[in-house]
Amino acid sequence: MSEQVMTFWDHLDELRSVIIRILIITVVAAAVAFCLKEELFAVVLAPRTSEFITYRLMGVEPFSIHLMNTGLTEQFIIHLKTAMYAGILVASPYIIWQFFRFISPALYDNERKYATLLCTSGYLMFMLGTALNYFLIFPLTVKFLGTYQVSPDVANMLTLQSYMDTLIMMCLVMGIVFELPVVSWILGRMGLINRQMMRAMRRHAVVAILVVAAIITPTTDAFTLFVVALPIWLLYEVSILIVKVKK
Repeated sequence: MSEQVMTFWDHLDELRSVIIRILIITVVAAAVAFCLKEELFAVVLAPRTSEFITYRLMGVEPFSIHLMNTGLTEQFIIHLKTAMYAGILVASPYIIWQFFRFISPALYDNERKYATLLCTSGYLMFMLGTALNYFLIFPLTVKFLGTYQVSPDVANMLTLQSYMDTLIMMCLVMGIVFELPVVSWILGRMGLINRQMMRAMRRHAVVAILVVAAIITPTTDAFTLFVVALPIWLLYEVSILIVKVKK
């Protein structure tokens, strides 16, 4: 039986159906996260005290960072935004799967194989970067900046908005940074970079990595800078191994 040829408008209708399904699942996931307020913010706010698992493993002295609210609607808006971010994060495998189902009929078998590999590896690397930030980089940043004082007479008064903006921004940045091996593989397949080129640029890459690490964690703590720079450097070395050798 011959395959049915779809017109442009048929594809547009299918894309609309995909987007609607994605929106429904994302909104449902966000609604569930919104209703689970205590559980959601227990996870989000955990790095602000020494009871967080990372601090306990590192043997950090007891501390607690108190957050404050300065706006009438701020806590409710932050609750909505956090629930939406959580909904997107939970629904992201379904979102990727829906878009892959939409484009896969137009791909050849070998292209479909590479697309599956890219989608899977890209998603896993983004989640790995987000997890590393939540369990290691963000806690170290919070510990340093949240307890830093120029004088005992000057108390820190951190806002919930500042805390949440920093957490979300750093999760997003680290998720994107961890896409380096995936992007390198794509550029290598396109012939734009190769293994020899990346090896020759290794020293320049180390400098760039230190700059990126300093931007991600704006602290003067050399240890925190090293903790951030090390996984990025390892990602660069992995990227060298997976790109094509120049013929």
